[in-house]
Amino acid sequence: MIRIPDRQFIIKGIIILSVVSFCGVSGWREAGGGQPEGKSNMKKTDANVSVATFAGGCFWCVEADFEKVPGVIKAVSGYTGGFSENPTYEDYYQGGHVEAVQVFYDPAKITYEQLLEVFWKHIDPTDPGGQFVDRGAHYRSAVFYHDGGQKRIAEKSRADLEKSGRFPKPIVTEILPAVKFHEAEDYHQDYSRKSPQRYKIYRSGSGRDRFLQKTWEGGEARPQPAPGAEYRKPDDSTLKKKLTPLQYEVTQQCGTEPAFHNEYWDNHREGIYVDAVSGEPLFSSRDKFDSGTGWPSFTRPLEPGNIVEKDDKSHLMDRTEVRSKHGDSHLGHVFPDGPAPTGLRFCLNSASLRFIPREDLEKEGYGEYLKLFK
Repeated sequence: MIRIPDRQFIIKGIIILSVVSFCGVSGWREAGGGQPEGKSNMKKTDANVSVATFAGGCFWCVEADFEKVPGVIKAVSGYTGGFSENPTYEDYYQGGHVEAVQVFYDPAKITYEQLLEVFWKHIDPTDPGGQFVDRGAHYRSAVFYHDGGQKRIAEKSRADLEKSGRFPKPIVTEILPAVKFHEAEDYHQDYSRKSPQRYKIYRSGSGRDRFLQKTWEGGEARPQPAPGAEYRKPDDSTLKKKLTPLQYEVTQQCGTEPAFHNEYWDNHREGIYVDAVSGEPLFSSRDKFDSGTGWPSFTRPLEPGNIVEKDDKSHLMDRTEVRSKHGDSHLGHVFPDGPAPTGLRFCLNSASLRFIPREDLEKEGYGEYLKLFK
């Protein structure tokens, strides 16, 4: 098989994107990154940890998507399905391997069926020639089952997806027995956190998210609002009456409130945080942690679909701003220095948020989130 040449990027003031095979550019390697030999997969050493293996094109994306899922302990990028020993990024395709991710998860918190649901909603299962911009058999999608139970569940899940009519073309994702998994080089692991800007450029240019949004718009993959809720941004005159001067400055003018002198930085009650402008659900107390910064911090959004990330180069810094989707409120910033399992720190302004305590969720119209605290 002849491999499509790696993409080339020129990063100096401007970034020029090529149109071929974006994932794993050798020019993007971390300084000093070597070519370690393929490693054996992480062993299952705890009875509360199970493993699943998925191939869905670029392993940067598959790894990043699974690591955001509650119940997932760790996701590892690598190569599998082939016959060669010690494959590297330079030659794995020659040995018949595909880019894949091993997902280590707590079955008490998430089931294998639920992992499959996540998988289907982050790939194109109808494409036999690769995934999105990455072309070739080494980028094809597959589920690698580790036992008979996983095989049965995976086959049923694929059949159910086929019957759903979600896709106009046949489902071609293979279901195969798991074979030796070789961990990818260190510079590929957790790439979305190590090189967030470069990852965002690749992800945006790959076409993956545009396809997923189009395919699942209005379906199960998109977070649904609380029953009867409509999340909209009021007009400016209404906002000035509804919000305090500080809330208006923060949400509408990208202001920042004082550290340690804000409403929620040390709030430890159970509940969810919604946009002060639109009311859309944003974060949960279950994902809140003390970052020591004096602002409320979270490891992940409650509803990722309600979060918009934008490049922010203000104040001579290169940051990622976080805004609400429906209210378009400035919330704060996200940084790649948070705790496990995501490694992210969503550092927010209390003035952008309204806290709904657990006991008030039902009467406030957010009853569906009560299950988080049972």
